[in-house]
Amino acid sequence: MSAAHAADALNGKSLYLNGPTGGGTSCTACHGATPANNVNGILRGANNPTEISNAFAQNKGGMGNLYRNKFTADEIADLAAFIGNPSVVAGPIATVSPASLVFTGTTVGQTSTALSTTLSNTGSAALSITSIALTGGAATDFNLAGGSCAGGSSLAPSASCTVLSTFKPTAQGSRTASISISHNATGGVSLITLSGTGNAAAQAGLTVSASSLNFGTLLVNAASALQTVNISNSGQAALNFSSIALTGANAGIFVVGGTCSTQTAVAAGGQCTITLQATPATAGAFAAALNIASNASNGNAVVSLAGSAAASTPAITATPSVLAFGAQTVAASPLTQQISLSNTGNVALTFTAIKISGASAITLGAGSTCGSSLAVGASCNVPVVFTPTVEGDVSASLAVTSNAAPLQVAITGTATKQAVAKPVLSDTGTVQFSDTQVGTTSAKHTTTLSNTGTAALKITSLVLNGSQLNDFILAGTCSTNATLSPAASCTIDTSFKPGSAGSKTANVLLVTDGGAQLSLGLAGTGVAIPVKTVTLNINPQSFDFGSATIGSANLVKRFTLTNPGSTAIALTNAGFSGAFSAVVDGSSCPRFPFSLQANTSCELVVSYAPTNAGTNNGSVVISSSDTSTTWNIAFSGTAVNAVTPTVTGNAPRNEGGGGCSVARDGNDPMLPVLVILAAAVIIWRRKQARQARLQN
Repeated sequence: MSAAHAADALNGKSLYLNGPTGGGTSCTACHGATPANNVNGILRGANNPTEISNAFAQNKGGMGNLYRNKFTADEIADLAAFIGNPSVVAGPIATVSPASLVFTGTTVGQTSTALSTTLSNTGSAALSITSIALTGGAATDFNLAGGSCAGGSSLAPSASCTVLSTFKPTAQGSRTASISISHNATGGVSLITLSGTGNAAAQAGLTVSASSLNFGTLLVNAASALQTVNISNSGQAALNFSSIALTGANAGIFVVGGTCSTQTAVAAGGQCTITLQATPATAGAFAAALNIASNASNGNAVVSLAGSAAASTPAITATPSVLAFGAQTVAASPLTQQISLSNTGNVALTFTAIKISGASAITLGAGSTCGSSLAVGASCNVPVVFTPTVEGDVSASLAVTSNAAPLQVAITGTATKQAVAKPVLSDTGTVQFSDTQVGTTSAKHTTTLSNTGTAALKITSLVLNGSQLNDFILAGTCSTNATLSPAASCTIDTSFKPGSAGSKTANVLLVTDGGAQLSLGLAGTGVAIPVKTVTLNINPQSFDFGSATIGSANLVKRFTLTNPGSTAIALTNAGFSGAFSAVVDGSSCPRFPFSLQANTSCELVVSYAPTNAGTNNGSVVISSSDTSTTWNIAFSGTAVNAVTPTVTGNAPRNEGGGGCSVARDGNDPMLPVLVILAAAVIIWRRKQARQARLQN
């Protein structure tokens, strides 16, 4: 057992009544409903986890078979605590945050702005607030200024309220006091310490909205966007700046502006702004500092400035880098393929010319999406047309001139009078996938490859190409070595599965046995996986209730819900399926919806009430205000019909005893009684007859 574990008798109670969290027999089977009865000597384990561990290890009473390795050391300690305190009940727990409030320097006789603290009930029973009062030597220097907490009110489990206070010093110097909140939780009182400094004269206070600014990566000689720092006067006198200056090795690349000035005071409670703009002159990291000096009581302020610069580098790439039309029939319809141009530099591309030189059979097609410029990371498409007129090989090149290095793409084709295949893709431009979370897969996109020629074609290569090909998935019915007859088609399925955030590109490269080379551009943006702010631990995460008789008492299991985070979780609903439902009792979680406070737990009590014989499966889906997050608990159990008592042999008949008995062997216990009654009736009748004769 860890020495740091504080034994939890309430958890021990749950373990005692329900058995190990992983499922199994409860302690009540051998030791009764409560340890207080000391059935089978269970009180020997009161506050003595070693005694319980030894009993498991030595298999006393068969306990080792039931529980060995089923309970953790901490759970055994909790069991021992419950056995030592079997009357333990759920109670409230009071916590305050923050537990201390520090007010800014305030002029004697003046009132500061209000500060707030939160009182939370992290227990499992209502917290009753008796009173809220100021205590301590300088209690008269502070005031309760409202809030939602009030004496005589109560907080439900997982609920909270606020207490507001202000500082109004009656004398100069350091002043301290406390807020005392009386309640019914352990300890009876929660204290919030208050402190502040009384100033003989009004003073200014300096508050800065940011201690650092990062300008990111900029281009050399290009000005950044303006960044702003808000300066507030939190004091009670005018704030005067004696200096607003830049220091540091790269101070010269910054320009300071805004409304703050050494010539203009900021009134108490007022605000001004300082703007900064960076224009780096050389590549590399840069840093400086903004120093603010004033008459504020809390001194001066420094804002650190940082960023980096990169030289302007225009760059362009083409996909495919070589375009091959392969063999095409003379006088056949023109064949069009696309060349995708991408801006892979850090500045916009400015196109000077996009043209084709070489064989006249190869020309620019209509519908180009490339204009006069191309933004960083963007792509555009240039259609290229092959119109075979005479037999023979043809070649040309696409030349692109811009502010980047010149780019040329070689283009080839063959004109023939023989029957040829003609591969055509249904997509003529880049396939753009929607933004996709890192690690997840986008919807599938299907591209059709058709053979519109008069001869069969064979796919000699079908692969993903590019430096980011691992961010895409290739599938479909088209494959390397597959053959397409004339008028036949197959599918190329692509999807996007980014491994990291940012823009991703690749292309599908398809080559046929006729020399045709087709390229299909792929693009998408990976979105960073959102940080999961909501975590709920459930123990156990599944449970088999075993066998239950239909119509008998419901079987019950307690599941512990724990919020290990630093903020409360708003649990909005619990959706049950199957023969399972929630039970709310004095020590269970509240009814949904409710808020589970940080670092607290509660028990979800689940009842199994089958109505159909056989195997029963179900679950509960717990949802929260974070609609993307749910938790499941799986349930199972079996059910049998109640047994109706039956009598073996022949059905009883109403025999003997004048029909009042079912005995058939002559030993009917009613016979002597009936004989006596019959004799009495005979004697009475004879007596009546004798009296009648005497009267006559």
